[in-house]
Amino acid sequence: MPEERIPTRARTVTWEDPKPATRKARKMSGSDFFDALRRGHIPEPPFGKLLGIDVFDAGDGRFVMTLQPQEFHYNPMGCVHGGILSTLLDSVMSAAVHTALPAGRGYMTLEIKINFIRAVFEHTGEVMAEGKVVSLGSKVATAEGRITDVQGRICATGSATCLIFEGVSAKVAEV
Repeated sequence: MPEERIPTRARTVTWEDPKPATRKARKMSGSDFFDALRRGHIPEPPFGKLLGIDVFDAGDGRFVMTLQPQEFHYNPMGCVHGGILSTLLDSVMSAAVHTALPAGRGYMTLEIKINFIRAVFEHTGEVMAEGKVVSLGSKVATAEGRITDVQGRICATGSATCLIFEGVSAKVAEV
């Protein structure tokens, strides 16, 4: 009996060099940086293009992104992989911290905690993730986030701790 052929799919992703945006980010407040990003003056980060994440809204201490779940986000169980949802939550929570920082200050995520509440599928429709700053100190910030579906149901929640630093970190300096 001949082996059944499984149809294949392909996806092409293009992006712009992220280094110029990284250099600009160092000289701008987080709020100004994301405003320039939303207006198309700074290209979106490559990971956003790869995963299909879009910046929806940003404000001081708040950040919102959307994701249209696709088959290429699926895990072996047939739903969106938890790592995709974790990335989305890490992004909105840490970006919320970034919006509250002045020019010359940076951040790095130290820790995230994610709770998965509802499975997400292609037929779920667009999901929205919102991150909000809970506390902002001189060295450490915390934020919380949630992902909701189009019906307003919570799909996942999270919390993040970010390290705040002056200038450029050793890792970012390599760019």
